[in-house]
Amino acid sequence: MKNVEPALSIITVCYNALEDLKGTLASVDAQTASDFEYIVIDGGSTDGTPAYLASQMRVDQYVSEPDRGLYDAMNKGIQMARGKMIWFMNAGDRLMDSDTVNQILSVQGETVDVIYGEVMLVDENRRHLGTRSELSVQVLPKDLDWKSMRFGMRVCHQAFIVRRSIVPLYMDNNLTADIDWVIRCLKKANQVVNTDCVLAEYLQGGISKQHHKQSMLDRYEVLKSHFGFFPNIVNHAWILVRAQLFKIQRWGKPRY
Repeated sequence: MKNVEPALSIITVCYNALEDLKGTLASVDAQTASDFEYIVIDGGSTDGTPAYLASQMRVDQYVSEPDRGLYDAMNKGIQMARGKMIWFMNAGDRLMDSDTVNQILSVQGETVDVIYGEVMLVDENRRHLGTRSELSVQVLPKDLDWKSMRFGMRVCHQAFIVRRSIVPLYMDNNLTADIDWVIRCLKKANQVVNTDCVLAEYLQGGISKQHHKQSMLDRYEVLKSHFGFFPNIVNHAWILVRAQLFKIQRWGKPRY
């Protein structure tokens, strides 16, 4: 690695997802910018991932060992990172184009703590389905702060870049620990910048979609801890109504 403290650390966590990882790494390797490091946290895969990582010059740091789950692996990435900013890009997700890191670095300043943008949802065939704002109830706000999260995850994790000095560790016993993490980051942030760009391709699915009921219960507890019991009841009533209205609005059309 050329720089002790690069401008950015891109971190990928994976487990037995070699083909998805290859696509993610290819999008990292294609970047025209060079002032960043790439870290991979592998959960001890048995599909050839460790040997593949050892052969890749673009991977600056990696580990391949058992972990306690997704958020434990992400905490390992935080602890290994040396960049001024941290960006998580999971296996299967990809940087939107070759100039994406440059777009991020162009708005990175000494007082900027959070940089964010939009994601393009893709299916397993990498077909662009539409942005998250277009296909879900979570429309990306023009201005983002921690109170923006009272109705759920308004910004996609793969388009949320945070200054390492304010980054907390994730709770590792909650399926929606990413919402808690984003809120805690935003509470500490002095300046938040919207890139007004699509920063990543986001592969549909993920742990919260696979365990939908439990993730909803976990989200309720996370939001209650930040917004209080009674406001959270009111907010979740609107979340339920909004979801039904969105289903009607998007009837017969793709949605996420």
